[in-house]
Amino acid sequence: MSLQQIEQAYARRDLQDPRYHPLAPAQFQAVQARERALAQLLRQHGWQDTQALRAAELGCGSGTNLLTLLQLGFRPQQLTGVELLPERYELARERLPQALSLHLGDARQATVPPGSQDLVLAFTVFSSVLDDDLQAELAACAWRWLRPGGAVLVYDFAFDNPRNPDVRGVPLRRVRALFPQGALDMRRVTLAPPVARRLPAWALPWFDALPWLRTHRLIHIRKPL
Repeated sequence: MSLQQIEQAYARRDLQDPRYHPLAPAQFQAVQARERALAQLLRQHGWQDTQALRAAELGCGSGTNLLTLLQLGFRPQQLTGVELLPERYELARERLPQALSLHLGDARQATVPPGSQDLVLAFTVFSSVLDDDLQAELAACAWRWLRPGGAVLVYDFAFDNPRNPDVRGVPLRRVRALFPQGALDMRRVTLAPPVARRLPAWALPWFDALPWLRTHRLIHIRKPL
């Protein structure tokens, strides 16, 4: 899958799909659960001084994850987002502070200095890339941006979605192949969306407490010193 094919696949997705509205119960629950897991990983791995950290997101979309980092105390002038798709880039630019640096285009060509970041986020990036070589190039890009001792945070599908041929699961063995030098710490997160969307809001936390119903992983990947 080329970058052009990725653009075409995302163009088929409806940004106004009600399933992904922030107030839809299943979506609200999923975002909250992911943010809790992110906060836990940051605390556990010593990233509490968020005001001092530099972080970049590869494939930042409309800026939702960068907004989360701002809420966690990151400073906008120390955050960077890179987005391939112009429509999503424009939404991110509207939502985010001007002090936050945004780049439109291919992440491999973004002007993010090597070794400049404490953290690099890649949320549902690798599942959207069906070509192994392109996956590896994007992983190498994220790794290059990191300083020694920094970490990549990957959030992605653990399994294939038979209803969506534009994505594929990213098993742990693939994550290890993409980041062979990294030390991994993983959390299972996100109640399976087909299940979550059929449940009443009050039942979502109860089902989300069952790890075998979670379809995604949030992985902290530490770069050696």
